[in-house]
Amino acid sequence: MFLKKAAKTAMTDDASTRVVVERLLKQIEEGREAEVAKLCKQMDKYEGDVLLTQESWEEGIKEVSQQVRKDIEFAHARVKGFAEKQRESLTEFECEFSPGVFAGQKILPITTAGCYVPGGRYAHIASAIMTVTTARVAGVKHVIVASPPRPGGGVAPAVLYAAKICGADKVLCCGGVQAIASLNQGLFTGCPAEVIVGPGNKYVAEAKRALFGSMGIDLIAGPTESAVICDDNADPEMAAIDMVSQAEHGLNSPCWIISTSERVAKACLEAVPRLIALLPTNAREAAEASWGDYGEIYVATDREDAVRQSDLYAPEHLEVHCSDLDWWLKNLKNYGSLFVGEETCITYGDKCSGPNHVLPTMGAARYTGGLNVHKFLKVCSYQRMTREANREMGTVAARISRFEGMEGHARAGDARLAKYFPADQDALLQEAGASGIEHVAAYPPSKKMKTADNVNASAGVAGA
Repeated sequence: MFLKKAAKTAMTDDASTRVVVERLLKQIEEGREAEVAKLCKQMDKYEGDVLLTQESWEEGIKEVSQQVRKDIEFAHARVKGFAEKQRESLTEFECEFSPGVFAGQKILPITTAGCYVPGGRYAHIASAIMTVTTARVAGVKHVIVASPPRPGGGVAPAVLYAAKICGADKVLCCGGVQAIASLNQGLFTGCPAEVIVGPGNKYVAEAKRALFGSMGIDLIAGPTESAVICDDNADPEMAAIDMVSQAEHGLNSPCWIISTSERVAKACLEAVPRLIALLPTNAREAAEASWGDYGEIYVATDREDAVRQSDLYAPEHLEVHCSDLDWWLKNLKNYGSLFVGEETCITYGDKCSGPNHVLPTMGAARYTGGLNVHKFLKVCSYQRMTREANREMGTVAARISRFEGMEGHARAGDARLAKYFPADQDALLQEAGASGIEHVAAYPPSKKMKTADNVNASAGVAGA
């Protein structure tokens, strides 16, 4: 049963957003760099260089304190280490699946990645760390950051420092739709992004969705989502604190509390508004709207029911404040990132613990995980075969092709059977289902061919 039910859902479509984004994308496609500069002036009151020079980049970094630098370096080391382990988990290989038939995979990084770093309500240092570091570990050649200017002008200094430490090549001082379009088209840099990643507002998310196909994206992300599962042993104050900490993200960020204990659920219901009231003004206003319209508290009949409800939410972030944590780790299936035990809170994952904080929302955790090093890598297969392998491969492929009605495909196999095995040509073509041999007349059985196999045999290296 629900102690509190949300009045709204983050799935509500804002049709006006799509109209605005489509108009802006068309303007930028036509006006290119000049149009982006114009939009930066209109929307952000920014008239400086969109592409930061190295000098202005370094100048901005001077404002960053030593402690902030150390904290950024700490987080970078953790994220880099985790990404390196992910990269090691994906390997190249080649196997001989049958005599003379070799197949394998190559792991190839994309050439250019665009990393969007939000800078509206908050300066998202962690997003710069998560996106740039992961792309660089993958081996991406060009990593371009785009981040909107602060009200006072220019990219936040700490974001600039994070971009430098994590390995970005260039920084664009622009945000919103114009930033995504610039990354996509390679405006100002001459390096169009094959993949664009990073969180953003609804206009950024819609621009990524609209351009998907001409480029890859990490996710079509909605507002931040968070959930906590509690049992009777949970500390309701701690669970409430963690949900309030996430509700400050924005006006429409869902927070869900699932409890197998009605006592704990009621304590959370009392605690959340009280804790929200203690936040600073901006955070309080966002959290009040978020919890009021999107917050829910569900009392589960047992832990299996709690798992069912959690998997229905498929939350971006999921904390578990319960006993028998291994059971929950084994049974929960749908989440962006799981935080096991009260000691492990979402904030740690958001900022510095290592796993990526760019995660699926709006139910996407049912079928995908979050941003990882593999997003910047292409898993490409290849094949190579000996001529002898064509004896079997050619006949099977030709028969399947003819069964499908694709005679042209079949004849590519026929031609190799005729060319490589002239002595057995008639029998092999009959096996392949060829009705005649006119289409392979260039390789008559009587023609003695000097194949690579024959050359090797005459040289005394057959079977070497």
